[in-house]
Amino acid sequence: MNIAQSDHFEYVLRLGDNALILGQRLSEWCGHSPFVEEDVALANTALDHVGRARMLLTHAGEIEGKGQSEDDLAYKRYERDYKNFLITELPIGDFAFTIARQFLMDTYHFYLYQGLTESSDETLAAIAAKAVKESRYHLRRSSQWLCKLGDGTDESHERVQQAIDRIWRFNSELFDLDDVDRAAIAAGIAPDLTMVQNQWQQHIDDTLKEATLVKPESAPLAASGREGRHTEHLGYLLAEMQYLQRAYPGLSW
Repeated sequence: MNIAQSDHFEYVLRLGDNALILGQRLSEWCGHSPFVEEDVALANTALDHVGRARMLLTHAGEIEGKGQSEDDLAYKRYERDYKNFLITELPIGDFAFTIARQFLMDTYHFYLYQGLTESSDETLAAIAAKAVKESRYHLRRSSQWLCKLGDGTDESHERVQQAIDRIWRFNSELFDLDDVDRAAIAAGIAPDLTMVQNQWQQHIDDTLKEATLVKPESAPLAASGREGRHTEHLGYLLAEMQYLQRAYPGLSW
């Protein structure tokens, strides 16, 4: 089944925006992590996401066919034009909050990109083949950290449980299909999200149990980043990320 060019562009753009915004958030830990090894690990994880975003946004621009480069899409759009999940734009919080978010998103990304390696979009499949290798490492690391914090001291347990409780409702957006998702799945570009959700849920449940953490009740999310309706946090993030390109359009080093 063929897919409309606009839906194809939108699907890949969403993947790129998720990687870009999450990478930008993680970069805020550089120089502020609990210890040196973790500073390096978080910075490298941020770079993985930004590198992924570059490939995805370049591909999205090629699909759109209007001459937009990765930099155009990254730096020259307004807040409502971004299609990232809300969970990616939330402030980093404390270390427990960052680990909780990474655990949820790493699980999602690993199984999603594993499915995308079989995409009918050959370029996207090639990007996914690289991304799934990175995501496997990210998932192993964040899962281990969640267990260390959850089954650690009373304070670490309390902090990571509070983080899971605060962030849990944002999970609902990950598997809330819309017309773009359905078109991408029907065209073989995207994997079956029901299968991805089942794999995601199984790993989440197993790891939370090992970490002695309680899974919160699911709750609906009123807004959707994929529709351009964001939290108040994204505007501040973009103001910092886009400042140089906005102040000096088209600059080169």
